[in-house]
Amino acid sequence: MAELAFFSGTMDCGKSTLALQIEHNRSARGLQGLIFTRDDRAGEGKLSSRLGLITEAIEAAEGFDFHAHLVKYLTAGGRADYVIADEAQFLSPEQVDQLARVVDDLGIDVFAFGITTDFRTRLFPGSQRLVELADRVEVLQVEALCWCGARATHNARTVGGRMVVEGAQVVVGDVAAAAAERGTVGYEVLCRRHHRRRLTAVAAGAGALSPDVLPVDSAPAPSPGG
Repeated sequence: MAELAFFSGTMDCGKSTLALQIEHNRSARGLQGLIFTRDDRAGEGKLSSRLGLITEAIEAAEGFDFHAHLVKYLTAGGRADYVIADEAQFLSPEQVDQLARVVDDLGIDVFAFGITTDFRTRLFPGSQRLVELADRVEVLQVEALCWCGARATHNARTVGGRMVVEGAQVVVGDVAAAAAERGTVGYEVLCRRHHRRRLTAVAAGAGALSPDVLPVDSAPAPSPGG
């Protein structure tokens, strides 16, 4: 039976790479599918990975109806054995419901890929709905690492390398190190400890006082019996 599968993780854990691998494996076996994405770093109508792989995709902008698109496509004689939806965190809950209908009504496998939480550690509405509806939720096993070497579990938004905690939920950026130099919006993956303390790689490299170190009173300790 067809299923709705959601593959999630932090940035830099290989979600888009896996999406492209699934596309390659199925097309190599003679299957045909449709690829959708939204707000990919490579631009409109592109699915790209940080390894440099890229392919054409259908831009699922706000208001796009997955179910209606598939029905129209199939009615016109098209073939779709599977659907890939990358950057699924940006989808609306209604669009995720449409993907579920594609599975249930049309019998087509849907593979969705996305980040679970935003830079404020809040669930993206699209990701939340996928967790609620998916037949299968898988956390990707390729671990992204915080600058300290620990497993990265949270996504941080940065400006000039410094973590920010205010702003719109969706602002397209990348994890490229050059973003810190340009003073533009970027993203960095952090462990929970350093996300809570807003300590990015740039902040740590600048010699910021680590919150792990407690301040010490500089006054001399009294002598015994004094």
